[in-house]
Amino acid sequence: MSRHVNIPIFIPHEGCRNDCVFCNQRTITGICKHHDDNVKSIIDTALSTIESDADIEIAFFGGSFTGIGVERMTRLCDTAYEYVKSGRVKSIRLSTRPDYIDEKILSILKDRGVTHIELGIQSMKQHVLDASRRGHTTYDTEKACGMINDYGFILGGQMMIGLPCSTIEDEIYTAEKIVEMGAGQARIYPCVVFQKTQLCQMAKNGDYIPLTVEDAVERSAKIYRILSDKNINILRIGLQSSENLSSEDEVYAGANHPALGELVISRANLYRILDTIDYYSENCQKDYAGKSLIIECNKADLSKVIGHKKSNVEIIRKASLKSGFTDAKIIQNENIKENDLYIHF
Repeated sequence: MSRHVNIPIFIPHEGCRNDCVFCNQRTITGICKHHDDNVKSIIDTALSTIESDADIEIAFFGGSFTGIGVERMTRLCDTAYEYVKSGRVKSIRLSTRPDYIDEKILSILKDRGVTHIELGIQSMKQHVLDASRRGHTTYDTEKACGMINDYGFILGGQMMIGLPCSTIEDEIYTAEKIVEMGAGQARIYPCVVFQKTQLCQMAKNGDYIPLTVEDAVERSAKIYRILSDKNINILRIGLQSSENLSSEDEVYAGANHPALGELVISRANLYRILDTIDYYSENCQKDYAGKSLIIECNKADLSKVIGHKKSNVEIIRKASLKSGFTDAKIIQNENIKENDLYIHF
């Protein structure tokens, strides 16, 4: 299978006329200003380092791409599309806001080789959007998702965990709506509180309580299971790591951990295994008396099954013994697909 590689073009905060309480795109991307003249250079430099048989995609990230103006958006898409037409790049993706989608924009994107559109959905609860000053409605999101699907794009849904006024129940609802609205891909972003944002001031005033890493892992694991159980391709959990995100001058509080994605998947795997143990305990106890619980996974997923510092191993062992198994064994099996588990006795 060819390796998938993104060539990211970051357009920090450009095109967005809104100012969400959590947003500081300069810190997230590490880029203050984007110059369109650099696009070809960025792509050419990246292509010179990527093997020719890779699955290569140009990705416009960082801002609200469809809000930068039709003329400029078209020009940037045309530049990227030249690489698609030459065969050097397979596809183009972009991220934008739900209220910056209409038929004219979608027609332009469709004609220029864009295949994936990611929407910053963040929440499907209006009170959460309002508290976060998102500036759009849940209706805007549903309408945009429907249009994107109708035009034949692959829809990606980006959602945030721990926004102001948001509960785990609100986040579960949002994940379920992302599935219902036809997304094929998703990103899960536990909220990080950046300096020089309205959210930072809210936290300092006591009007917002930032997520701890443990809160973020626990809540995100539940969302991860909902999406992955519906075969949604989860592209990322947590922000892309950078030097900025490790600096107290840039990050005030929140779920900022370099291995957050692995911690979340590890927790989700733990709950999946514990649920299976409970099922066996309720339905099959006489069948496994005196037997070991066997958990098989791909080598690439081993660390996400045993947990950080083997934190899952003892929990799984105790649960299996309590349910009547004699032991629990975690085994590598290269015939198991990545992100899959085979649990049996």
